[in-house]
Amino acid sequence: MSHSLPFDLLIRGGICVLPWGMEATNIGVLNGRIAALGVPDTAAAEQVIDAAGLHVLPGLIDPHVHLRDPGDPAIETIETGTRAAVLGGLAAVFDMPNTSPSITDAERLAWKQDYVEQRSWCDIGLYVGGTKTNIDDLATLESGVGVCAIKIFAGSSTGDLLVEDDASLERVMRAGRRRIAYHSEDEYRLRDRKGMFQPGDPYIRHMEWRDVECAFLGTRRLTGLARATHRPAHILHVSTAEELDYLRDFRDVATCEVLVNHLTQFAPDCYDTLRGFAVMNPPIRDKRHYDAAWAAVADGTVDTIGSDHAPHAREKKMLPWPATAAGLTGVQTLVPVMLDHVNAGRLSLLRLVDLMCAGPARVYGAVRKGRLAAGYDADFTLVDMAAKRRIEESWIVSPCGWTPFAGMAITGWPMATIVRGDVVMREDEVQGTPRGRLVRFRS
Repeated sequence: MSHSLPFDLLIRGGICVLPWGMEATNIGVLNGRIAALGVPDTAAAEQVIDAAGLHVLPGLIDPHVHLRDPGDPAIETIETGTRAAVLGGLAAVFDMPNTSPSITDAERLAWKQDYVEQRSWCDIGLYVGGTKTNIDDLATLESGVGVCAIKIFAGSSTGDLLVEDDASLERVMRAGRRRIAYHSEDEYRLRDRKGMFQPGDPYIRHMEWRDVECAFLGTRRLTGLARATHRPAHILHVSTAEELDYLRDFRDVATCEVLVNHLTQFAPDCYDTLRGFAVMNPPIRDKRHYDAAWAAVADGTVDTIGSDHAPHAREKKMLPWPATAAGLTGVQTLVPVMLDHVNAGRLSLLRLVDLMCAGPARVYGAVRKGRLAAGYDADFTLVDMAAKRRIEESWIVSPCGWTPFAGMAITGWPMATIVRGDVVMREDEVQGTPRGRLVRFRS
């Protein structure tokens, strides 16, 4: 198609992953948006990227990160975490509210909205934490600029970010209308079982304490309440075969996420080799649940894939269990590890884009994100599906400096990240200055 104006950017010669399939085509960008597909090679543009030999994906999204800001800059910040994101091929991330202090009221949200737009390398969405004391404010908070969802910890949290009883959960669900994101473990079962374990027990006991029933019970309760209140739910980091099977009957009210860790690592191997660096909530489980997660990816049960990037100081990960800090880094390694899974034949590149771009945009209602189509934001992840690399801790830019995927041989690597027409990463080099913006969501 013709275009009367020269483009700001022309991406030429790549295999583009479009909503309807893969096509070799040229993409023209103007004023931060996709202006046209099928642009002639000879079109005028201020900047031309030769994408020959590369696949051009819509800008990939990690909808589940903990960038720890405000918190401890020796562990992570918005600036370092989003630098890691763009180095890893991500054009947007959605940041969780359990910072220090937590993002739970209008004043803290306003501060963070301003703060992230000065420091983020990629576009960013913000979760607001639901508590027992801010329920009356949730309907207003969820419609704030850049807010992707209310996040509820129904189990496994500290301080005020815990809403564990049915009466409070129902009140939350009746306050507002957008989809709520849940950490679904049953707090009562966690407390009841804690006395069964001793300090210094093997790390694998983490998965025995936070057992299948702990997760499954939480998900049964939440989906039942969601259906009773007609309030859509997004169940984060689903980790059991039982939950995935159960959730297929709740497509009217529930979507779900699976983490890259539950698709890549399994017990007992991960605890034998990684020790405390395999400890996360909900835990990495045995091969039966790993197989069930891949089956759920294959049959469409899974809506989104995230990293649950949750950095801690290395020494906190090396403490004896159960003092081990729970949480793993992942924002920089999510795309390479998933591209390796594509090359291993576990999912197609089209399905990867569905899970890591179209899926988050659909579940959370992101505006102009999620697909390569005219009028959408000019967000692109350019990948070399044949590139062979090894994940090294020297590549990791999060200040904590470690990854549970250290040493993993990868086939498929992000070569460029483009956010609203700005090339922010090319061939392992971050370019320019932080120009990320808050993602817009349908309220």
